[in-house]
Amino acid sequence: MSAALRYLSTRGNSPDATLSEAIAAGLAPDGGLYVPDHLPKLDIAAFKSDGSLAETAATLLAPFFAGDALAAELPTICAEALTFPTPLRALPQHPKTSVLELFHGPTAAFKDVGARFLAACLRRVRGHGAVPLTILVATSGDTGAAVGAAFHRQPGVEVVILYPDGRVSPRQAHQLGCFGDNVQALRVQGRFDDCQRMVKAALNDAALQAQSPLSSANSISLGRLLPQMSYYAHAALMWRREHSEPLNLVVPTGNLGNALAAVWVRAMGLPLGKIRLACNSNATLPDFFAGHDYLPREAIATLANAMDVGAPSNFERLRWTFPHAEVLREQLQAQSVDDQTISDTIALHAREHGEVFCPHTATAMHVLDQLRASGDDAPWAVVATAHPAKFESVVEPLIGKSVDVPPALAVMLQRPAVAEPMAAEDGALREWLLEKAALAS
Repeated sequence: MSAALRYLSTRGNSPDATLSEAIAAGLAPDGGLYVPDHLPKLDIAAFKSDGSLAETAATLLAPFFAGDALAAELPTICAEALTFPTPLRALPQHPKTSVLELFHGPTAAFKDVGARFLAACLRRVRGHGAVPLTILVATSGDTGAAVGAAFHRQPGVEVVILYPDGRVSPRQAHQLGCFGDNVQALRVQGRFDDCQRMVKAALNDAALQAQSPLSSANSISLGRLLPQMSYYAHAALMWRREHSEPLNLVVPTGNLGNALAAVWVRAMGLPLGKIRLACNSNATLPDFFAGHDYLPREAIATLANAMDVGAPSNFERLRWTFPHAEVLREQLQAQSVDDQTISDTIALHAREHGEVFCPHTATAMHVLDQLRASGDDAPWAVVATAHPAKFESVVEPLIGKSVDVPPALAVMLQRPAVAEPMAAEDGALREWLLEKAALAS
């Protein structure tokens, strides 16, 4: 068996950690993101040809867990978390066009995969009777609900969700505030990047951590990022078995966690081909991949609100994976899609193909439409990150009919929802958390 991986900070100024330590901490002490000391290589033959998503995940992630306290529990963690399908569904308009549907979990978004896996890990890492842990999560729409659902009523854990007030869809906002019990929502008077900055500042505040132990459930957490690799591996292996060629992906992206998961799967030797990033009008990544310097900027509001990110956290991990800019630019391409084009794409595919996409999935569909129009005949899968019913105020006027609501989402929408306002200031969150800790003591 290969030696256990160690986990390092992308910024290089923190002690090495075990996987359990990295998952429990969320963010490294120096403010960096945890990464393995190297990406292991895997052989296709290691995977069961008829394995389930959970079995694929257990095989894929075994090298990351080797030697860790959680290693023996990995198959059970995967089986516990990955209880819903992530089908690769053929689309009718082209024989080599598919959609990888990642929205069949409890909150109708791909974030359910990582959130449920992280919750299953933390239940085991922390055990019973430990000091209560507060999970901080910044969300641009879908992450918060997935984390809230995964940790709802879990003993010893409090969840605090920060989201940009007025910049998520009405149904997303309702989901974020509908849990109660150990899950609380804060509607921040700012952008997602403000929420993300506030969470990172709190996690890096040693005095605050001493009063109220904190961790993260954003894609900065390895416990969320690693399981997201599983559905890409599963789809790629299935496609390769059936078609004897790699599968190419168009991935909608904002904070880069979902796309990074695909990049790591390919780097580990599994049969993924080209990876294209579909972004909205927030052009930080498209500008970089076009040859400009990496320049984070303030996010702007778009129809694809979950991707409204101007300073994507996981860029640090991407640069760790490919330290040289010219090599990194060879690995990926990125394209911006504006709101009018998102709307046109949703309407076009509903009218001509009977397919209804959420605004985020529509960015990826437009990128693929352009590839097909240019004569590209390769096998491509568009990654569908959320159910269109979560964005009914955008989608329904464009398609001229209502979108059926998945049962689990319908149940959430029937609950009352409450969210507390908060200024977009690091100090405001710090004071709120200290007051919360004082009330609990």
